[in-house]
Amino acid sequence: MKFKYGKYVPSLADEVDMEELVSALSDLLLSSGFQSPYGDGSVDGDRTMQALHDAILDALLNGGLLPDDVLEQLFDEQAATAKQQLDELVQQIMERMQEAGYITPSPELDAERERRAKADGGGGDGEPGQAKFEVTDKALDFLGYRALRDLLGSIGHASAGRHDTRDMATGVDASGAPKPYEFGDTLNLDASATVLNAVTRAHRSGTAGPKVEIGYEDLMVAQGEYQSSCATVIMLDCSHSMILYGEDRFTPAKQVAMALSQLIRTQYPGDTLHVVLFHDSAEEIPLRELGRVRVGPYYTNTREGLKLARRILERQRKDMRQIIMITDGKPSAITQPDGRVYKNAFGLDPIVIRETFSEVSACAKAGILINTFMLARDYDLVAFVRRVASMCRGKAYFTTPQSLGQYVLMDYLDKKTRTIH
Repeated sequence: MKFKYGKYVPSLADEVDMEELVSALSDLLLSSGFQSPYGDGSVDGDRTMQALHDAILDALLNGGLLPDDVLEQLFDEQAATAKQQLDELVQQIMERMQEAGYITPSPELDAERERRAKADGGGGDGEPGQAKFEVTDKALDFLGYRALRDLLGSIGHASAGRHDTRDMATGVDASGAPKPYEFGDTLNLDASATVLNAVTRAHRSGTAGPKVEIGYEDLMVAQGEYQSSCATVIMLDCSHSMILYGEDRFTPAKQVAMALSQLIRTQYPGDTLHVVLFHDSAEEIPLRELGRVRVGPYYTNTREGLKLARRILERQRKDMRQIIMITDGKPSAITQPDGRVYKNAFGLDPIVIRETFSEVSACAKAGILINTFMLARDYDLVAFVRRVASMCRGKAYFTTPQSLGQYVLMDYLDKKTRTIH
């Protein structure tokens, strides 16, 4: 059999860095329903192929993903030709994203193709671009890594090790003064200190000779810094207010949670991380689903979120147990004993506040810290958050979506310099 080899001609799509493109598309890939007035992603917030097409086109023209000379070459063509080439380029990039495993077509893609084929033949309205795509775990994992890298870079940390504490323990990595061996210590002998002890004892007893006899009481072991483990629950408020008032607060919160998950998996494998969403009620979600979560037309049931987080942490046998609560609103709902949800849209209802503080007290008794990251500065809300912090020896941070990640990661890293007793 004869083979014919042709000259490889690279396409413009090969000039695009896929990782940079995925980063540029993070707002679309992690969309939280911000475009929808009801927070349910029912309109422009949907992940349609047309929305992906438009986002890629914007990234190419305004995001610096293509060299200037390539863009100039494209726009030197006639308007119709340039538009056709850009559309073909975007289509090739979308295919590359699928081949690289960053997105997958939604199951209804084949039905959409048939509908469009019929529309081209004269039937139907022919509205294009309504086929949807789904974000893969690979894309979400990469976005979490990129968020972690950006956040650690912005706070001046090139890398992070395991969590050091002020306590000492007998370990392999010696970093403290040696201590006498006690039953149960790791037998990491400090040879010089042990021999010196034996020689000193022999001289004191007058039995010094050419040989050094080492006894049990002479043993000295090296000390290393005791490294603690931590169990963390991130409580994310997904009530309607997280996307109101002209600002998307939920997507940055998701990015922070994804970055923290990446940090724990790569640097602190002994730690655990769980994610709890709270709204009218509360539920735990798998970490892999975090990037796909959206807000809804919900109230803020802080008490139910704290209760679920406490139950999760009480099962964890760790030195430190903490709740990281990210919210922007006052508690406005509680679940009653009969399962019904009592709601008050104005917030700070006496019944709701009393029950919420009762759950905060239960967390404090269980030795669980609650650190609250508040995305609003309402006077009554500030007072509520500060009381929560004082009840459970936690901290209250009043921040913005732009600086939220720095606050959360700095707090997480700083907390590892001590053990909470």
